Amino acid sequence: MENNEKTLWQIVKGYFNALPDKEEEAKTIEQISSGVTFHGANLWVLVFAIFIASLGLNVNSTAVIIGAMLISPLMGPIVGMGLGIGISDLALLKRSIKNYLVATGISVLTATLYFLITPLTEAQSELLARTSPTLYDVLIALCGGAAGILALSTRGSGNVIPGVAIATALMPPLCTAGYGLAMGEPSFFFGAFYLFFINTVFITLATFVGVRMLRFKQKQFIDAARLTTVKRYIIGIVVITMLPAAYMTVQIIRQSVLENNTTRFVRNELSFKGTQIISQKFDMKHKTLNIVAVGKIISKEEITKAEKMLESYNLEDYKLHIIQGSQSDSLLLANQQHSYIVGNAQASQQKLIEQAAQLGEVEQQLNAYQQYATLTKEVRTELKAVCPSAKSISISRVTEAKTDTAASQEYVMAVVNCPRALSSPDRQRLQEWLKARTKSDSLRVIVTSF
Repeated sequence: MENNEKTLWQIVKGYFNALPDKEEEAKTIEQISSGVTFHGANLWVLVFAIFIASLGLNVNSTAVIIGAMLISPLMGPIVGMGLGIGISDLALLKRSIKNYLVATGISVLTATLYFLITPLTEAQSELLARTSPTLYDVLIALCGGAAGILALSTRGSGNVIPGVAIATALMPPLCTAGYGLAMGEPSFFFGAFYLFFINTVFITLATFVGVRMLRFKQKQFIDAARLTTVKRYIIGIVVITMLPAAYMTVQIIRQSVLENNTTRFVRNELSFKGTQIISQKFDMKHKTLNIVAVGKIISKEEITKAEKMLESYNLEDYKLHIIQGSQSDSLLLANQQHSYIVGNAQASQQKLIEQAAQLGEVEQQLNAYQQYATLTKEVRTELKAVCPSAKSISISRVTEAKTDTAASQEYVMAVVNCPRALSSPDRQRLQEWLKARTKSDSLRVIVTSF
């Protein structure tokens, strides 16, 4: 039985053994060492990559950000640090740290300069995504660093490096840090820089572990005590870096679970015919779940029954507070119809509910109008890539009423101003892009030349 288990382990080990694919150590070390230093063309590539990434964040273009990550040389000194620790080469480690600090400083300064002079200062979703690092970013950096050192050290794995550059995302956090400095937003700067530091530390750690597992020969180091001290510092940095990310991840998971449980509770226990739940919010301080309902009043018996079910959704620590009837009407109309409510205090509850419903319809129409106004501003920066000759664009929702019938039709209409007529393929491409961008099943494009 023992021999069978051993044989099975040898078979599995043989499949996952990367040592036979290992390149010559000297060649790998030379390749990594050559990518550590930033000067001349390498430095210019870094500056241009930062500008490209900043532009991508500015116009919220994922494709542009990915392009910047692919051409960025920032991985060089980070992998160099991991290799230096792994083979006990303190000279390589010092050179990598020095060039890493230089590259980081130049990157942040370049991004800051860009965001100081750009007219577009709004923080887009791609930029905001780089301000709140979590434990998942630690895992991504570890896996990316491990894949990177394996690709550099073995034959036939060259296509892995671009993927590692995209997955670990070193450029966007530095650009976001520059945005924080330019806009005077400390939370943006520290959040993004922490994400960049997480990537640095754990790519370095993964490289170190990979070098040791691939059995790179260590340099003879006379001062063993100094090497031990360096390794202790590294372990301390890894632990200190991971703790805040772990805490933030736990908080995010807890909040997500809480919101999911609340949604299920409301859907299953507070769904009554004629009643609409329009808001559900937590009061963490007072441990209260506030529900705003309009329409048919939820009875005390139904509320008591729902309260007993809180434990089934892991919400036993929260008290249920349902705002309904005149309370909910007052809450909904406080901003828009305050003067009307004061002047008509004797109005019936049913009248207020009807007005709340009308107000909801008006809000929906207003949100739809604002949605297409915002969308128009967003797509104008992307339009040039699809239709270079376009001068302007306007997007809105249109209701078309027939003169010979009572039926009407709603659709999204886009008016594009071009100085010259578009060919059929160009018009078709523009139509398909706008349809996908507006997420509309029914869209009409009108091309004008005035």
